[in-house]
Amino acid sequence: MKRIAYLALAVAVMAGAGYAWQYFSKPQLPATGKPSAGPARALPVKTAAVSRGTVTDSVSAVGTLLANESVMIRPEIDGRIEAFHFQEGQLVRKGDKLVSLDASEVEAQLTSAVAAANLNRSRLKRAEELLAKNFISAQAMDETRENLNQSAAREAEIKAKLAKSTIRAPFEGVTGLRQVSPGAYAKAGQDIARLEGIGVLKLDFRVPEAFLRRIRVGQPLTIHVDAYPGEQFNGVIYAIEPAVDESTRTVLLRARLPNPGVRLKPGMFARVSLDLERRDNALLVPEQAIVPRGDGRYVFRVADGKAQLVKIEMGVRRPGEVEVLKGLEAGDVIVIDGQLRLQDGATVSVPGAKPAPTK
Repeated sequence: MKRIAYLALAVAVMAGAGYAWQYFSKPQLPATGKPSAGPARALPVKTAAVSRGTVTDSVSAVGTLLANESVMIRPEIDGRIEAFHFQEGQLVRKGDKLVSLDASEVEAQLTSAVAAANLNRSRLKRAEELLAKNFISAQAMDETRENLNQSAAREAEIKAKLAKSTIRAPFEGVTGLRQVSPGAYAKAGQDIARLEGIGVLKLDFRVPEAFLRRIRVGQPLTIHVDAYPGEQFNGVIYAIEPAVDESTRTVLLRARLPNPGVRLKPGMFARVSLDLERRDNALLVPEQAIVPRGDGRYVFRVADGKAQLVKIEMGVRRPGEVEVLKGLEAGDVIVIDGQLRLQDGATVSVPGAKPAPTK
Protein backbone atom coordinates (compact mmCIF):
# COMPACT_ATOMS: atom_id res chain seq x y z
CA MET A 1 0.00 0.00 0.00
CA LYS A 2 2.85 2.38 0.79
CA ARG A 3 4.34 1.71 -2.64
CA ILE A 4 1.04 2.50 -4.29
CA ALA A 5 0.72 5.73 -2.28
CA TYR A 6 4.21 6.91 -3.29
CA LEU A 7 3.48 6.21 -6.96
CA ALA A 8 0.25 8.21 -6.86
CA LEU A 9 2.04 11.16 -5.21
CA ALA A 10 4.75 11.17 -7.91
CA VAL A 11 2.14 11.24 -10.70
CA ALA A 12 0.38 14.17 -9.05
CA VAL A 13 3.60 16.19 -8.74
CA MET A 14 4.50 15.65 -12.42
CA ALA A 15 1.02 16.67 -13.58
CA GLY A 16 1.22 19.88 -11.55
CA ALA A 17 4.63 20.76 -12.98
CA GLY A 18 3.39 20.29 -16.53
CA TYR A 19 0.43 22.58 -15.96
CA ALA A 20 2.64 25.28 -14.48
CA TRP A 21 5.03 25.17 -17.47
CA GLN A 22 2.18 25.53 -19.95
CA TYR A 23 0.71 28.43 -17.99
CA PHE A 24 3.84 30.52 -17.72
CA SER A 25 5.10 29.77 -21.24
CA LYS A 26 2.01 31.27 -22.93
CA PRO A 27 1.83 35.04 -23.62
CA GLN A 28 -0.41 36.83 -21.23
CA LEU A 29 -3.39 38.39 -22.89
CA PRO A 30 -4.77 41.75 -21.92
CA ALA A 31 -8.45 42.44 -21.50
CA THR A 32 -8.91 42.44 -25.31
CA GLY A 33 -7.64 38.87 -25.54
CA LYS A 34 -4.63 39.81 -27.84
CA PRO A 35 -0.87 39.60 -27.04
CA SER A 36 0.63 42.93 -25.93
CA ALA A 37 3.26 44.42 -28.36
CA GLY A 38 6.25 46.24 -26.87
CA PRO A 39 7.83 49.34 -28.54
CA ALA A 40 10.02 48.66 -31.68
CA ARG A 41 13.75 48.91 -31.02
CA ALA A 42 15.42 51.83 -32.88
CA LEU A 43 18.56 50.93 -34.82
CA PRO A 44 21.51 53.30 -34.29
CA VAL A 45 22.87 54.90 -37.50
CA LYS A 46 25.09 57.76 -38.63
CA THR A 47 23.64 60.40 -40.91
CA ALA A 48 24.68 63.30 -43.10
CA ALA A 49 22.83 66.02 -44.97
CA VAL A 50 22.63 66.30 -48.74
CA SER A 51 24.82 69.27 -49.69
CA ARG A 52 25.32 71.43 -52.73
CA GLY A 53 28.58 71.95 -54.55
CA THR A 54 30.28 72.35 -57.92
CA VAL A 55 31.07 69.30 -60.02
CA THR A 56 32.92 68.99 -63.29
CA ASP A 57 32.07 66.25 -65.75
CA SER A 58 35.33 65.16 -67.37
CA VAL A 59 36.80 62.44 -69.57
CA SER A 60 40.24 60.87 -69.11
CA ALA A 61 42.69 60.08 -71.90
CA VAL A 62 46.38 59.64 -72.58
CA GLY A 63 48.44 61.77 -74.92
CA THR A 64 51.89 62.80 -76.09
CA LEU A 65 53.57 66.16 -75.71
CA LEU A 66 54.95 67.74 -78.88
CA ALA A 67 57.09 70.78 -79.53
CA ASN A 68 55.11 73.78 -80.65
CA GLU A 69 57.52 74.01 -83.59
CA SER A 70 60.22 71.50 -84.48
CA VAL A 71 62.73 71.35 -87.31
CA MET A 72 65.95 69.57 -88.17
CA ILE A 73 68.62 72.07 -89.17
CA ARG A 74 69.92 71.04 -92.61
CA PRO A 75 71.88 72.96 -95.28
CA GLU A 76 70.20 73.52 -98.65
CA ILE A 77 73.49 73.50 -100.53
CA ASP A 78 76.73 71.53 -100.31
CA GLY A 79 79.58 73.19 -98.47
CA ARG A 80 82.17 73.03 -95.77
CA ILE A 81 80.96 74.09 -92.33
CA GLU A 82 82.88 77.21 -91.47
CA ALA A 83 81.40 77.96 -88.04
CA PHE A 84 78.62 77.22 -85.60
CA HIS A 85 77.00 80.21 -83.94
CA PHE A 86 75.14 78.37 -81.18
CA GLN A 87 75.86 76.15 -78.22
CA GLU A 88 74.06 72.87 -77.77
CA GLY A 89 70.93 73.39 -75.67
CA GLN A 90 71.02 77.16 -76.19
CA LEU A 91 67.92 79.30 -76.54
CA VAL A 92 68.00 81.16 -79.85
CA ARG A 93 65.72 83.84 -81.26
CA LYS A 94 64.03 83.88 -84.63
CA GLY A 95 66.50 85.04 -87.28
CA ASP A 96 69.63 84.29 -85.23
CA LYS A 97 72.55 82.93 -87.24
CA LEU A 98 73.11 79.23 -86.54
CA VAL A 99 75.56 77.84 -89.11
CA SER A 100 77.89 79.39 -91.69
CA LEU A 101 79.14 77.45 -94.72
CA ASP A 102 82.27 78.39 -96.66
CA ALA A 103 81.00 80.93 -99.18
CA SER A 104 84.24 82.15 -100.81
CA GLU A 105 83.45 80.55 -104.18
CA VAL A 106 79.89 81.87 -104.21
CA GLU A 107 81.07 85.35 -103.28
CA ALA A 108 83.47 85.32 -106.25
CA GLN A 109 80.64 84.26 -108.56
CA LEU A 110 78.53 87.07 -107.19
CA THR A 111 81.26 89.63 -107.87
CA SER A 112 81.43 88.47 -111.49
CA ALA A 113 77.65 88.53 -111.87
CA VAL A 114 77.42 92.05 -110.45
CA ALA A 115 80.10 93.29 -112.84
CA ALA A 116 78.30 91.72 -115.82
CA ALA A 117 75.01 93.25 -114.75
CA ASN A 118 76.59 96.71 -114.41
CA LEU A 119 78.16 96.40 -117.86
CA ASN A 120 74.86 95.42 -119.46
CA ARG A 121 73.14 98.24 -117.63
CA SER A 122 75.60 100.74 -119.17
CA ARG A 123 75.13 99.17 -122.63
CA LEU A 124 71.38 99.52 -122.32
CA LYS A 125 71.74 103.20 -121.48
CA ARG A 126 73.93 103.83 -124.55
CA ALA A 127 71.57 101.78 -126.70
CA GLU A 128 68.65 103.93 -125.63
CA GLU A 129 70.57 107.07 -126.68
CA LEU A 130 71.48 105.57 -130.07
CA LEU A 131 67.93 104.38 -130.68
CA ALA A 132 66.67 107.90 -130.03
CA LYS A 133 68.95 109.08 -132.89
CA ASN A 134 67.94 106.11 -135.09
CA PHE A 135 71.52 104.80 -135.13
CA ILE A 136 70.48 101.23 -134.11
CA SER A 137 67.48 99.09 -134.81
CA ALA A 138 64.74 98.20 -132.37
CA GLN A 139 65.93 94.59 -132.50
CA ALA A 140 69.39 95.57 -131.27
CA MET A 141 67.73 97.52 -128.49
CA ASP A 142 65.71 94.46 -127.46
CA GLU A 143 68.79 92.27 -127.43
CA THR A 144 70.63 94.73 -125.19
CA ARG A 145 67.69 94.86 -122.78
CA GLU A 146 67.50 91.04 -122.71
CA ASN A 147 71.20 90.77 -121.92
CA LEU A 148 70.66 93.03 -118.91
CA ASN A 149 67.71 90.93 -117.73
CA GLN A 150 69.76 87.75 -117.93
CA SER A 151 72.69 89.21 -116.04
CA ALA A 152 70.32 90.59 -113.35
CA ALA A 153 68.73 87.14 -113.00
CA ARG A 154 72.15 85.54 -112.67
CA GLU A 155 73.04 88.06 -109.97
CA ALA A 156 69.84 87.29 -108.04
CA GLU A 157 70.50 83.55 -108.33
CA ILE A 158 73.98 83.82 -106.86
CA LYS A 159 72.74 86.11 -104.08
CA ALA A 160 70.15 83.49 -103.14
CA LYS A 161 72.82 80.81 -103.12
CA LEU A 162 75.01 83.00 -100.96
CA ALA A 163 72.14 83.55 -98.51
CA LYS A 164 71.77 79.76 -98.21
CA SER A 165 75.33 79.49 -97.04
CA THR A 166 74.13 80.99 -93.75
CA ILE A 167 71.48 79.06 -91.83
CA ARG A 168 69.29 81.11 -89.53
CA ALA A 169 66.72 80.10 -86.91
CA PRO A 170 63.22 80.02 -88.44
CA PHE A 171 61.61 80.47 -85.01
CA GLU A 172 62.50 80.89 -81.36
CA GLY A 173 63.57 77.64 -79.77
CA VAL A 174 66.21 75.53 -78.09
CA THR A 175 68.96 73.93 -80.14
CA GLY A 176 69.70 70.23 -79.81
CA LEU A 177 72.88 68.20 -80.04
CA ARG A 178 75.16 68.72 -83.06
CA GLN A 179 75.62 65.80 -85.44
CA VAL A 180 78.70 67.27 -87.23
CA SER A 181 81.77 69.30 -86.33
CA PRO A 182 83.19 72.57 -87.68
CA GLY A 183 85.22 71.97 -90.84
CA ALA A 184 83.16 68.99 -91.95
CA TYR A 185 81.85 68.95 -95.50
CA ALA A 186 78.06 68.85 -95.36
CA LYS A 187 75.86 67.65 -98.17
CA ALA A 188 72.57 69.36 -98.93
CA GLY A 189 69.94 67.91 -96.60
CA GLN A 190 72.41 66.48 -94.08
CA ASP A 191 71.28 66.56 -90.42
CA ILE A 192 73.15 69.08 -88.30
CA ALA A 193 71.04 69.62 -85.15
CA ARG A 194 67.44 69.93 -84.05
CA LEU A 195 65.68 73.15 -83.16
CA GLU A 196 62.68 72.76 -80.84
CA GLY A 197 60.24 75.49 -79.91
CA ILE A 198 59.29 74.37 -76.39
CA GLY A 199 58.30 77.59 -74.64
CA VAL A 200 54.79 76.40 -75.51
CA LEU A 201 54.00 72.73 -76.09
CA LYS A 202 51.34 70.92 -78.08
CA LEU A 203 49.43 67.92 -76.76
CA ASP A 204 47.86 65.30 -79.01
CA PHE A 205 45.32 62.88 -77.55
CA ARG A 206 42.22 60.95 -78.60
CA VAL A 207 38.76 60.59 -77.07
CA PRO A 208 35.86 58.33 -78.10
CA GLU A 209 33.52 59.72 -80.73
CA ALA A 210 30.64 59.58 -78.20
CA PHE A 211 32.07 62.73 -76.56
CA LEU A 212 32.42 64.66 -79.82
CA ARG A 213 29.24 66.71 -79.36
CA ARG A 214 30.48 67.90 -75.97
CA ILE A 215 33.93 68.98 -77.13
CA ARG A 216 34.73 72.44 -78.43
CA VAL A 217 37.73 74.63 -79.12
CA GLY A 218 38.72 76.57 -76.03
CA GLN A 219 37.89 73.85 -73.48
CA PRO A 220 40.36 73.67 -70.58
CA LEU A 221 42.19 70.50 -69.64
CA THR A 222 44.78 69.33 -67.14
CA ILE A 223 47.61 66.85 -67.49
CA HIS A 224 49.89 64.88 -65.20
CA VAL A 225 53.27 63.46 -66.16
CA ASP A 226 55.41 60.84 -64.43
CA ALA A 227 58.41 63.17 -64.24
CA TYR A 228 56.59 65.49 -61.81
CA PRO A 229 54.28 63.35 -59.65
CA GLY A 230 51.59 65.28 -57.84
CA GLU A 231 51.90 68.34 -60.10
CA GLN A 232 49.22 69.51 -62.51
CA PHE A 233 49.71 71.37 -65.80
CA ASN A 234 46.94 73.28 -67.57
CA GLY A 235 46.16 73.70 -71.24
CA VAL A 236 43.42 74.57 -73.73
CA ILE A 237 42.15 72.75 -76.83
CA TYR A 238 42.79 74.77 -79.97
CA ALA A 239 42.13 72.30 -82.81
CA ILE A 240 39.92 69.26 -83.46
CA GLU A 241 40.57 66.75 -86.24
CA PRO A 242 37.67 67.04 -88.72
CA ALA A 243 37.43 63.25 -89.26
CA VAL A 244 36.95 60.32 -86.85
CA ASP A 245 39.44 57.48 -87.05
CA GLU A 246 37.59 54.54 -88.61
CA SER A 247 39.63 51.83 -86.89
CA THR A 248 39.40 53.17 -83.30
CA ARG A 249 36.28 55.37 -83.56
CA THR A 250 38.13 58.15 -81.79
CA VAL A 251 38.75 61.78 -82.64
CA LEU A 252 42.16 63.45 -82.41
CA LEU A 253 42.37 66.64 -80.34
CA ARG A 254 45.26 69.05 -80.07
CA ALA A 255 45.88 71.44 -77.17
CA ARG A 256 48.49 74.01 -76.19
CA LEU A 257 50.18 74.18 -72.81
CA PRO A 258 52.43 76.95 -71.52
CA ASN A 259 55.80 75.58 -70.48
CA PRO A 260 57.50 78.06 -68.16
CA GLY A 261 61.00 76.97 -67.28
CA VAL A 262 60.78 74.43 -70.13
CA ARG A 263 60.26 71.67 -67.55
CA LEU A 264 58.09 69.64 -69.89
CA LYS A 265 59.79 68.03 -72.87
CA PRO A 266 58.47 66.90 -76.26
CA GLY A 267 57.74 63.19 -76.36
CA MET A 268 56.57 62.93 -72.74
CA PHE A 269 53.62 60.68 -71.92
CA ALA A 270 50.73 62.62 -70.40
CA ARG A 271 47.55 61.64 -68.55
CA VAL A 272 44.82 63.99 -69.68
CA SER A 273 41.65 65.09 -67.89
CA LEU A 274 39.33 67.06 -70.16
CA ASP A 275 36.53 69.09 -68.59
CA LEU A 276 33.30 68.53 -70.52
CA GLU A 277 30.77 70.36 -68.36
CA ARG A 278 30.70 72.32 -65.11
CA ARG A 279 27.59 72.27 -62.91
CA ASP A 280 27.14 74.61 -59.99
CA ASN A 281 24.73 73.85 -57.12
CA ALA A 282 24.89 70.11 -57.78
CA LEU A 283 23.52 67.78 -55.09
CA LEU A 284 26.28 65.78 -53.39
CA VAL A 285 26.12 62.85 -50.98
CA PRO A 286 28.89 60.81 -49.35
CA GLU A 287 29.85 57.81 -51.40
CA GLN A 288 29.32 55.38 -48.49
CA ALA A 289 25.62 56.28 -48.38
CA ILE A 290 24.93 54.49 -51.68
CA VAL A 291 23.17 51.11 -51.39
CA PRO A 292 23.54 49.18 -54.67
CA ARG A 293 20.72 46.81 -55.58
CA GLY A 294 19.87 44.85 -58.67
CA ASP A 295 17.58 47.46 -60.21
CA GLY A 296 19.57 50.58 -59.34
CA ARG A 297 21.17 52.65 -56.62
CA TYR A 298 19.44 53.63 -53.39
CA VAL A 299 19.94 55.62 -50.19
CA PHE A 300 18.08 55.60 -46.88
CA ARG A 301 16.53 58.98 -46.14
CA VAL A 302 15.65 59.69 -42.51
CA ALA A 303 12.32 61.40 -41.83
CA ASP A 304 10.36 61.40 -38.56
CA GLY A 305 12.72 58.81 -37.10
CA LYS A 306 12.06 56.36 -39.93
CA ALA A 307 14.41 55.17 -42.66
CA GLN A 308 12.90 55.54 -46.14
CA LEU A 309 14.49 53.65 -49.01
CA VAL A 310 14.83 56.09 -51.94
CA LYS A 311 15.98 55.26 -55.46
CA ILE A 312 18.37 57.83 -56.92
CA GLU A 313 19.96 58.66 -60.24
CA MET A 314 23.70 59.19 -60.00
CA GLY A 315 25.84 61.66 -61.91
CA VAL A 316 29.54 62.37 -61.57
CA ARG A 317 31.55 60.36 -59.06
CA ARG A 318 34.61 61.83 -57.40
CA PRO A 319 36.67 60.65 -54.44
CA GLY A 320 34.37 60.36 -51.43
CA GLU A 321 31.34 62.02 -53.06
CA VAL A 322 28.64 61.23 -55.60
CA GLU A 323 26.43 63.62 -57.52
CA VAL A 324 22.69 62.91 -57.29
CA LEU A 325 20.60 63.95 -60.29
CA LYS A 326 17.19 62.68 -59.10
CA GLY A 327 15.62 61.38 -55.91
CA LEU A 328 16.85 63.78 -53.22
CA GLU A 329 16.70 67.43 -52.27
CA ALA A 330 19.25 69.67 -50.62
CA GLY A 331 19.13 69.32 -46.84
CA ASP A 332 17.70 65.78 -46.83
CA VAL A 333 19.20 63.64 -44.06
CA ILE A 334 20.53 60.31 -45.27
CA VAL A 335 22.13 57.32 -43.57
CA ILE A 336 25.87 56.94 -44.17
CA ASP A 337 26.65 54.15 -41.70
CA GLY A 338 24.51 51.25 -40.53
CA GLN A 339 22.28 51.05 -43.59
CA LEU A 340 23.09 47.39 -44.23
CA ARG A 341 20.88 46.45 -41.25
CA LEU A 342 17.98 48.65 -42.31
CA GLN A 343 14.76 47.91 -44.08
CA ASP A 344 12.37 50.41 -45.60
CA GLY A 345 10.38 51.98 -42.76
CA ALA A 346 12.70 50.86 -39.96
CA THR A 347 12.95 53.02 -36.85
CA VAL A 348 16.38 54.59 -36.47
CA SER A 349 18.20 56.63 -33.89
CA VAL A 350 21.17 58.92 -34.36
CA PRO A 351 23.63 58.76 -31.44
CA GLY A 352 24.39 62.26 -30.19
CA ALA A 353 21.46 63.84 -32.00
CA LYS A 354 19.16 66.09 -29.99
CA PRO A 355 15.61 64.79 -29.59
CA ALA A 356 12.88 66.57 -31.47
CA PRO A 357 11.06 69.19 -29.36
CA THR A 358 7.63 68.15 -28.14
CA LYS A 359 4.63 70.23 -29.05
